[in-house]
Amino acid sequence: MKTKLTKPNPKVQHIGFKNLALKGFFDAIDINKEGYVSPQNFWNELKTYGILETDVRLKDIRSTFNKAYLQNKKGIDFELFSESIDQSVLLTKTLRGELVIPDFKGFCNEIIDIYGEVEQNMGGAVANYIPQLARVNPEQFAVSICTIDGQRFDYGDFNKNFCLQSTCKPINYCIAHEELGEEKIHKHIGREPSGRSFNEMALNNDGLPHNPLINSGAIMCSSLIDRKSAIADRFDMVMNTWSELTGDDDISFNNSVYLSERQTADRNFALAYFMSEKKAFPENTNLIETLEFYFQCCSIELKSSSMASAAATLANGGVNPSSGKKVFSASTAKNCLSLMNSCGMYDFSGEYAFKIGFPAKSGVSGAMLIVIPNVMGICVWSPNLDELGNSVRGVEFSKRLGERFNFHNYDSLINNDEKIDPRKKKYENKIDNVIGLIYAASHGDIDEIKKIEAKGIDLNSADYDGRTALHLAASEGQQEVVDYLIQRNVKGDLKDRWGGTPIKDAKRGKHTGIINVLSAYLNE
Repeated sequence: MKTKLTKPNPKVQHIGFKNLALKGFFDAIDINKEGYVSPQNFWNELKTYGILETDVRLKDIRSTFNKAYLQNKKGIDFELFSESIDQSVLLTKTLRGELVIPDFKGFCNEIIDIYGEVEQNMGGAVANYIPQLARVNPEQFAVSICTIDGQRFDYGDFNKNFCLQSTCKPINYCIAHEELGEEKIHKHIGREPSGRSFNEMALNNDGLPHNPLINSGAIMCSSLIDRKSAIADRFDMVMNTWSELTGDDDISFNNSVYLSERQTADRNFALAYFMSEKKAFPENTNLIETLEFYFQCCSIELKSSSMASAAATLANGGVNPSSGKKVFSASTAKNCLSLMNSCGMYDFSGEYAFKIGFPAKSGVSGAMLIVIPNVMGICVWSPNLDELGNSVRGVEFSKRLGERFNFHNYDSLINNDEKIDPRKKKYENKIDNVIGLIYAASHGDIDEIKKIEAKGIDLNSADYDGRTALHLAASEGQQEVVDYLIQRNVKGDLKDRWGGTPIKDAKRGKHTGIINVLSAYLNE
């Protein structure tokens, strides 16, 4: 049950946010304690929340801060700092702990742990039927994350480019779906797992590809995209879509992979002619042009951070988290994720859905595009593949992610005490009462503190910045609250995330009585 307060809702007011949390943040990055912060210190601290200096949503603030720094050489004073934060919805949400992963640093530490565990697995082998892919270093391993709020984290070989290969398939399906709609596109493509290899010479009972995430279905999707335009314009359309999905990241094309794939494409040519024999294609489809278009889409190249952004766009209902651009409709994203959940991992799709339980699509380049709906997109890239064509490390990373976090589609149906829900502040279930306690302390409401204490809440509990009731009472000059907390034997030397203690807060506020009480309490 949420704490009922006589004061304004702490979830909205956030314990005097402008005067307390923001000032504490400012003071913590004011390294020289001169009342100014450098832009770089600000961006370094903001990165721990997952928000990067390069974020397009912060373009104006970046310009304002740099201009101020050039003018006075000291940095940004608190007035300009406060005004700038208040004008940014993103920064306000960030410093209030309202992003989808509030304790992003803690979450990233968990991801690093999983990475270290999975990195030891050198099983499998690189794809050898496409010569260019066979030359990729099998030891490379990258993990990138982008949440629906645009929080970013990259680890490992995230600066290396790799080809999309089959991870282009869900996006091509979305492009065709946006253009034609669900009914028209599925006149040519089924929606069922095939139960066979991704390049099997097999169609469903209607003579159609089983789904758009195997080779036959992806070739069919290629035939449906922007049919009236020239092939060059159709490819530009796909490239532009990937640019929008990634928030205008650099997307390139690997011509050598394209040529290599085209020279080893006998099975794909056979699939196309088999579907043509069954009259599965729309009328007047140019098979050679369609196949080359498909090979080109597979040969698009990007980094793991870009693919994570594309995955986050699907997780966010088709809207890119950083640019705010609506790339796909919500219904397109929903249908795509449904197919990824049931068909995205080749012949391992059923097991993946059962054991791991979130949408994903793998490719023979070793890439995996993973979507946690309404939370984040993830890219794992590691070239060694298992016998089914999935990245060995990618599958193991997914398993460990599912074991550690509450991400399975149906985890909400059971009580998973052993799993973490990163959407909860500090991963704690009692956050509402903790925020209520700290809010009451900052406003001198002892009665409310007693009520919350009676519910079993530890008076030493801290908010997401590590600030306790004593921190806030000392900072706001609430003498009676400080006296009460000391009587309850709270810890007087706890540090917040910036290294601040209650007595430091009292000194900053020049609250002499509280300074004296705390000095005696701490024997200073």
